[in-house]
Amino acid sequence: MEPVPLPENKSTGCQSGNCSCGKKKEDGFEQVMSKPTDRRDALKKLTLGLLTGVGFASTSCSVTAGETKKEKAQLNWEEFFKGNYQLMTDEEKESTVKRLERLYELNNGRKINVSAQGPMKDVLYGYAFNISKCQGYMDCVNACVQENNQDRNSQMQYIRIHEHKNGSMDFELADDNFYHEVPAAGHFYIGTQCFHCENPPCVEVCPVKATWKEKDGIVVVDYDWCIGCRYCMAACPYDGRRFNWATPEVPAEEVNNNQHYLGNRLRKKGVMEKCTFCIQRSRNGKSPACVEACPTGARIFGNLLDPNSEIRWVLANKKVFRLKEDLGTEPKFWYFMD
Repeated sequence: MEPVPLPENKSTGCQSGNCSCGKKKEDGFEQVMSKPTDRRDALKKLTLGLLTGVGFASTSCSVTAGETKKEKAQLNWEEFFKGNYQLMTDEEKESTVKRLERLYELNNGRKINVSAQGPMKDVLYGYAFNISKCQGYMDCVNACVQENNQDRNSQMQYIRIHEHKNGSMDFELADDNFYHEVPAAGHFYIGTQCFHCENPPCVEVCPVKATWKEKDGIVVVDYDWCIGCRYCMAACPYDGRRFNWATPEVPAEEVNNNQHYLGNRLRKKGVMEKCTFCIQRSRNGKSPACVEACPTGARIFGNLLDPNSEIRWVLANKKVFRLKEDLGTEPKFWYFMD
C-alpha cells in the first residue's frame, strides 16, 4: 500500500506541518511592531522595508546610487514624523540636526553645521538704535541677508531702513525703498526689524505653537511646524515677519554653513521667518551681523541683565523710546539720539 500523503499546509506549502516554516509569516509592519524598539528605530525599519518592496533595492551596477536613494528616503521619512522642537528631548534635538546636516550633504554635496544650542544662563538680549548715527548705508541689510541665508530671488530682507523727512516720524510717509545717494539732505534714517517683544502678539495668535519666546528673549520659529497661515504676520504691529511665497533660493557658494535650527538654517516654501538676533552668533557670544557691519556704530546689542553692558549704559544715560509703546508689547528694541 502506498503511503498516504500529508495534507498541504496552505499557509506555506510545506508538507510537514511540524517545522518552523509552517508558521504564518508576519508581514513587514508586524515584524517591526512586534519587537520592542523605540520610535526612531521602528520608522527606520519600516521605511527600509517599504523601499525594498517598491523596487528601490540596489543592483550590482548601481549599488551606491541605490543606497543613497534609500538613505535620503529614510531621512525624509524621519523628518516628516518629527515633533515640535519645544517638545524634543536633547537626544532628539541632536538626532534632528545631524539628520538635517546629512540630508543637505546628500542633496548638495556640501557640508553644513547645524546647531541646537540653547539659551545661556542669566542672559536677556536687547537692542538699541542710534538715530543720530544712521546714514542709510544699508550695510546692515546686506550683512543680514548673507548671514541668515535669505531668499535672493524675492530679495527678502529682515531689516528695513526708513528714510524720513526732518521733523516727521510718520512711517506712512517714510520711504523704505530708496536707491539714491545717502545720506540725503533734509532726511534722517530709522531701522526696523523684529523687536523680540516681551509680550509678542505673534506668539499668542499662532494656532499650532510654531513660534515662541525663548528664555533669552529671542522670539523664534519652528519652520517645520509652521503651517503658513500668516496669523503672526497679521498680528505683528511692527511688520517684522516675512513669508516664503516660493522655495527660497540661495546659491550654493553663498550659503552660510554655520546654522542654527531656530535661526538661519535653510527654509522652505510656505513658512514664516524673521530676525532672530542672529541666534547662531549671539548664543556664541558674538553680536548680530548687522551690528558688526554698521560703519557708523549706530547699532548696539547686548545683555540686559549685565549691568556693565553697553546697552544697559544706553538705557541708563540716554533718553530712549520704543515704537507703539501704548500697545503693551514691550519691545526689546530702543531708539535714542545723541
